[in-house]
Amino acid sequence: MELISSDTNVWVDFAVINRLNLPFLLPYTYIMYEESMDHELIYPPGIGEDLKRLGLQSVQISIEEFTLAQNYSKTYKRLSVEDRIALAVAKNRGIKLLTGDKAMRNAASIEGVKVIGTLGILDKLINENFIIEEEYAYCLSELKRLNGGNIRLPVEEIEKRMKRIKRSE
Repeated sequence: MELISSDTNVWVDFAVINRLNLPFLLPYTYIMYEESMDHELIYPPGIGEDLKRLGLQSVQISIEEFTLAQNYSKTYKRLSVEDRIALAVAKNRGIKLLTGDKAMRNAASIEGVKVIGTLGILDKLINENFIIEEEYAYCLSELKRLNGGNIRLPVEEIEKRMKRIKRSE
């Protein structure tokens, strides 16, 4: 199983559309610093416990990861402590970062860390036959419908995928 260092916003996206279980269908083990789990996974209520039950693993960070996260505070001022830790874990362990946060994606790009977000997870789910096209279409339509509140995804990317589905029908 491939490890992926986890930020919070992707989990919120899947929770809001009532599909929190879907990312766990993929052959990934999602990890998050244990203190970040306590501080970040608070909305929607119960999300932290749901994610633990589904398989989100809490991890300790190494001295190297702690130092790297501290150093990121000088370079990436828009990242929260939890964001810097998730990025440091991904960088130090040579694993992907799960995030949709633009500032984190930019920092990850600079640091040479590969990123996957909500739409990337959905694409993998459909492309690798973990979900059927109707489920994929439902998720996209719900993400678009609820976008702008707790979900903040690029509408043009959602619509591009929706058009692709319509063409294949």
